Amino acid sequence: MKALVTGVGGQLGHDVINELVKRGHECIGSGLTSEYNGNQDGTAVTRVSYVSMDITDEAAVKHVITEFSPDVVIHCAAWTAVDLAEEKDNIAKVHAVNVCGTENIARACREIDCKMIYLSTDYVFNGQGNLPWQPDCKNYHPLNVYGQTKLEGELAVSSLLEKYFIVRIAWVFGTNGSNFVKTMLNIAKTHNTLRVVNDQIGTPTYTFDLASLLCDMAESDKYGYYHATNEGGYISWYDFTKEIFRQAAELGHTEYSEITVLPVTTAEYGLSKAARPFNSRLDKSKLITNGFTPLPDWRDALHRYLQQCL
Repeated sequence: MKALVTGVGGQLGHDVINELVKRGHECIGSGLTSEYNGNQDGTAVTRVSYVSMDITDEAAVKHVITEFSPDVVIHCAAWTAVDLAEEKDNIAKVHAVNVCGTENIARACREIDCKMIYLSTDYVFNGQGNLPWQPDCKNYHPLNVYGQTKLEGELAVSSLLEKYFIVRIAWVFGTNGSNFVKTMLNIAKTHNTLRVVNDQIGTPTYTFDLASLLCDMAESDKYGYYHATNEGGYISWYDFTKEIFRQAAELGHTEYSEITVLPVTTAEYGLSKAARPFNSRLDKSKLITNGFTPLPDWRDALHRYLQQCL
């Protein structure tokens, strides 16, 4: 199988291309390749080619995809800075990347009859209630610019293609790049007390585990909408932070056992420019129904991640 992966400089693209190579597939990656670090054990990846591709340039996208002629494009590249997306000067840029860029890739995939996997988010919903969002739910109501542009990307893919996977994820963390886990660990080095919101509920997603699922999808023809986070139930950011510090201390970094974590509401915490969903629960049962292996428990995922980064 030939695969093109966008966003290889990011957390997910990095792990996806590693997993594809491990499985023996021919790969090409686009994105900030200077940030691409190879395998998790530090060794270089030798069966990956890199290409400079501005996804907002329709002609460039068409040229690269037509020339390489992949069997699947796994589209991990996106504008993900949620608060920065709200700034007036950035709105057009966010739209260009998340909407136009996605549409350009979908059009090129259609021309060569290629599968496409598009990574989306629970932010396409309104984040209210306490029931898990279903993957085939069409009751969209994004709360912010990021969510709106990711939804428009979804609609572009679903309207242009038949061979597509739209995979919504949430609370992502991985070894290559910044994320909530790294942020909490770093802040705790200079603060004895942390305030963390306890009224936003979801489940973490470890990119290493997610990459395996995406490759399983790429090797299949079970197209459609899916939700994918790690298993283990629904928690708050406060719960997640407590477990991060507990496991870090258990791994020998005892200084984290001395950190006080205080639960606060989103309103009490303030600061965010973009509205955040209170309900990020995603129903993942469709994965099992269609024969895919669910991601492991998030506590196990966190343990493996901390072993890598501490």
